[in-house]
Amino acid sequence: MTVDQILTLLVLGAVVLVLIFDRLRADVAALTGAAALLMAGVVRPVDLQGAFASPAIVALASLFVIAYALELSGLLDRAIERGTAMCRRLGAKGIWLLLAMIGCVSCVLNSTPIVVLGAPVIRDVANALGLSPKRFLMPLAYVTVLSGCCTLIGTSTNLLVDDMARVAGQPRFGMFEITPVGLAVALSGGLYLFLFSNRLLGGVHADDRRDGDPAPPTPSHIASAQVGDASLFAERRPLQPVKALTAFAVFAGAVALAALNVAPIAATAFGGAVLLILLRVISADQAYSGLKPEILMLIAGMVVIGIAMEQSGLAAAASGILIAGVDGLSPLVALIVLYLVTMVLTELLSNATVAVLVTPVAVALAESLGVSPRPFLVAVMMAASAAFATPFGYQTNVLVYQMAGYRYMDFVRVGLPLNLITCAAAIAAISMFFPF
Repeated sequence: MTVDQILTLLVLGAVVLVLIFDRLRADVAALTGAAALLMAGVVRPVDLQGAFASPAIVALASLFVIAYALELSGLLDRAIERGTAMCRRLGAKGIWLLLAMIGCVSCVLNSTPIVVLGAPVIRDVANALGLSPKRFLMPLAYVTVLSGCCTLIGTSTNLLVDDMARVAGQPRFGMFEITPVGLAVALSGGLYLFLFSNRLLGGVHADDRRDGDPAPPTPSHIASAQVGDASLFAERRPLQPVKALTAFAVFAGAVALAALNVAPIAATAFGGAVLLILLRVISADQAYSGLKPEILMLIAGMVVIGIAMEQSGLAAAASGILIAGVDGLSPLVALIVLYLVTMVLTELLSNATVAVLVTPVAVALAESLGVSPRPFLVAVMMAASAAFATPFGYQTNVLVYQMAGYRYMDFVRVGLPLNLITCAAAIAAISMFFPF
């Protein structure tokens, strides 16, 4: 191994250990690793500049601003009020219908703010109906992640895999190119949650935390949570019809232009965010407040580590190991192995970390088999979001874990079968819509 490869491996190993044992916030760990590689000369300042200005970062930041404009306009609050009224009429079935509607929104908006806004509503409605919030809050977190797999902008993971694939010389994905696979994953996962989640949680009651059970940890004790107490987001904003209509029109226009390949989503979303400021739908200060720097910096830091892996040859070495392991196997078996490896890593690390680490390996694996990298990249997108078996695999899991007082094993009982079901659905759909 070269000196650069050794240094990159040491930094990568240190970052992974910090993330596993939760000693630092994920974004701080990633930026520390990027700084170490920069100081060691493994990456150049120009590489750092490219990482922080990557299309994935630009698109996410712009979408965060647009989503915040929708929130400030009162549109999301009004939608939640209508959903609450429906739940009071229909009971438990109404809550499941509301979860499905939230999932549709999460197809095009980041899941974290949706869960932050929706979780207190689901909790309060369930309590008002005499039902346990535990029955619905875990499915809420899972549904937003599942539906985020349906479009390129539904989750930061998809954008990041697309960005890393572009760096590896692959063409970009279209806005709805992965939708057939995402829908298969979301529908199969959603049906499982509707039919079995309550049974696997033991049939819950209005308040089923037994005396002596430890209180769930607050986010301040979970370094990588990066999500505050949901009660802090309970403020209701009055509906401002003109601003709400304008923000929604700009968002729809940005998505439509990207879907029609008029311009990349990074360009259309950025233009939409700036337009909202110029139209005074949202002020510049509010736009900056709407950014989620902890998510953006985590992605930027991991992109730097990914660049170091690529330039040092470490990614090629890792690819060689995986390729040797699947030598002689069919592309379908190799695809399944890649999916399972990615899924296991996602339970241990952040989805951004896994996307950066596995994407170049996926491309190299496909090329070694002489098949299209497309199905392998889609597998990485799906598996890198499949973090269901632990409360710390995804930020939204942490939020509901803290709010509802789940036990750790609740996530294992419900999430592990969900991992396997979505894996089978994803592999089947990928084989159908993305032939080798």
